[in-house]
Amino acid sequence: MNLKLWAKWIACLFFTFAVAVPHTAKAADYGKPGEPIHLTVAHPCCYAEVWSVFANSGKELWKKYLPPGSTVDYLIGLQGAVVVNQMLAGKADIGYMGDLPAFTATTKTQASDVRIVASTAMSYDQCYVFIVRKDAPEFKDSDEALKWVNGKTVSTPKGSCTDDFVQKLFKRTNTTPESYLNQNIEVISSGFKSGRLDAAAVWEPNASNLVEEGLARRVASGKTIGEQGGGFVVMQADLIKQRPDVVKAWLQAELDAQLWMANPANAKEMIDIVKAKVTGFTDKGLFNAIYGLYPAKDGGNDVRLYLPYTFTPEVMDLVGRGVDFLKANKVINVDKLRDDAIEPSFTQEILKERGLKSPVGLVKAQASN
Repeated sequence: MNLKLWAKWIACLFFTFAVAVPHTAKAADYGKPGEPIHLTVAHPCCYAEVWSVFANSGKELWKKYLPPGSTVDYLIGLQGAVVVNQMLAGKADIGYMGDLPAFTATTKTQASDVRIVASTAMSYDQCYVFIVRKDAPEFKDSDEALKWVNGKTVSTPKGSCTDDFVQKLFKRTNTTPESYLNQNIEVISSGFKSGRLDAAAVWEPNASNLVEEGLARRVASGKTIGEQGGGFVVMQADLIKQRPDVVKAWLQAELDAQLWMANPANAKEMIDIVKAKVTGFTDKGLFNAIYGLYPAKDGGNDVRLYLPYTFTPEVMDLVGRGVDFLKANKVINVDKLRDDAIEPSFTQEILKERGLKSPVGLVKAQASN
């Protein structure tokens, strides 16, 4: 991972989404149903909860479903905010992103009508991972670790899902750090190296990579507070309206990708696919990001990814929690998403046709080699 480039992009958080896209995007012409189509798919490189896009692209699963002659390009950014801006600017037709960016994107209708069409995954410990410096004391459980954090220096990229998580974690465990800093992953890594930082909340694969590099240890996760974060597939409304055949085709491939990821026999090949797209991470760090088995006392969970695919009550609860956080932090000015912000019909129809129910699979933790 090019950390200087990461630092440049990570500074663009949710509070500045709309600034980069001041004008309404022109309506796109996606052709007629059945015609070949060229799609541009945007996604972050370094957020493991949307890595089904890597399975789809690496295995070229979409070729089975899109009209013959269709092509796909990928725009890989460093975080969800970049993907949101690409969607709002009309540079991408389909986007993969975390929960807060997805919810935010649907509210920026003055720039582009973007809608959520599927869930990529939910997890207790993808975006919700709390780590402490490597030389912190050994703790018997998360509660003891959070008591140690009192009066210490803590950091996270504010406005992100990690910020939402850590605020709830502190509130529910009565934790009061001396300093709560807004820092990107490069600065957090540097802070652990220099000893200036005591703890941080970061997402996968950064969390596992910092642990693997010997800079930090996991001590808590979303399991500690009983909440999961998630990832989503979003699409341009023009694509949904003009080419329902393409929407359904892509989501068929997305389902195949999730089913393929859930098979433990595919773990090595999955990480090989990710390695070809993502640089700067250790092999073990990438493996542990979605397959790593961490102790329960440190917020570990036997299931690393739940794959709802469609909009279950658990997914909709996440939507409500995320919107509340964004509204409270003045990122959006609505109390709930508009009625058509979420399009559940495609995933529901596909599951019915294929005789499947949600969750379609689980990515279970396993010991690394």
